Amino acid sequence: MTVPFWCLFVGCLLPFVWAFSRIPFLGELGGPDNKEPRAQAARLTGKGGRIVAAQANAWEALAIFAPAVLVNHLVGASPGSATVLSVLWVVARVLHGVFYTTDLDKGRSAAFLVGLGCTIGLFVEAARA
Repeated sequence: MTVPFWCLFVGCLLPFVWAFSRIPFLGELGGPDNKEPRAQAARLTGKGGRIVAAQANAWEALAIFAPAVLVNHLVGASPGSATVLSVLWVVARVLHGVFYTTDLDKGRSAAFLVGLGCTIGLFVEAARA
């Protein structure tokens, strides 16, 4: 399996990392509600609410990164560029979640833009192939 595919795998796991990270904050709402977990998560505020938002954003970023990796691979674009862009995307997305949960808005925005740039870069490299 190629490095970009491993990065895609990591990207698929990130939303779950954030989902599990919110569990300690559910104590503020009486503990986990397995009947209505999304409604309960929507009531979280502060750090718990930011973790929920980081999870949602991780899914959104994955929705564009996944096709970028696949298209890049299918057209036979430069594996070196794809590796660098994919690893940088993972780093940016991990930092994005960390910055989101710790309320560092400028860092979060910068990490978001780096990740988005990497995704666009994968499509650009595919177009050049």
